Amino acid sequence: MDPWRIVIISAVLPVVEPLVPYLRELGHEPIAWLMPRREAGDDRPLPPWGEVTDGMAPDGISLLFAPDKWAVAPLLHGLEPDLVLCWGFPWKLPQEALDVARLGSVNQHPGKLPRHRGPVPMAWALRDGAGEFGITWHRMDAEFDTGPILAQTTVPIEDDDCTIEEIGPKLIQASFELLPHVFERLAAGDPGDPQTDVGATWAGHFGEDYASVDWAQPARRIHDQVRAWWLTFGLSEVRGPIAELNGERVKLVRTSLTDPGSGAQAVLCGEGSLWIVESEPVE
Repeated sequence: MDPWRIVIISAVLPVVEPLVPYLRELGHEPIAWLMPRREAGDDRPLPPWGEVTDGMAPDGISLLFAPDKWAVAPLLHGLEPDLVLCWGFPWKLPQEALDVARLGSVNQHPGKLPRHRGPVPMAWALRDGAGEFGITWHRMDAEFDTGPILAQTTVPIEDDDCTIEEIGPKLIQASFELLPHVFERLAAGDPGDPQTDVGATWAGHFGEDYASVDWAQPARRIHDQVRAWWLTFGLSEVRGPIAELNGERVKLVRTSLTDPGSGAQAVLCGEGSLWIVESEPVE
């Protein structure tokens, strides 16, 4: 197989950093990283790695900022890619952009499609009590997460999987393990396995119906609720999960099903106890 010129479309630095050397290990040539430009006045919280600058791009990779989804196709045309790999990108791209690369555009979705289509699938895996995070590589079409499937796997959800820093490396490793098979299918011109709507669900941002903590619920369900809210990455218009604790309203940030020590407060729930590791007052 001749090396492919690959453009990575992503808003997530911790994905791009290991992906570039891995693609090179597979014998391909990642040439550029395209990400959305942050608009002036955007007051959403910055990711843990902060604002991405040119100096943060991996060596040998051009960093491009797209002002909107309509700018993506012209930028890709100038790069002449064989393949576009999308992973952690917030925009629904037009078909014109998806058709630029010779081999098409492929997305990594952190859910087992067709279940949990949408922006926060990991959060919904916890909310639904799924017991595992899904991973799907699929061809992209002009809708969200509906394109033909190229490879899938799952990663068990552990009790101490509370933040993306703990969960992310496991999902990245499992995703990498699928890529050689994905590339084999692409090289063969395999269109992928069409999705159906049987079992499809939408993993949209949480609302008020999931924002309040009910201490009468089992401790595990509340623990999953706290973790699920963390994995919405602060993008919901609603704030949660909110609980009454010691006569005050607080946002639960981190909990544990076992005593972590360090003075964490135990709360007796409808079934079992939950330890409050971190919370913040609600004004």
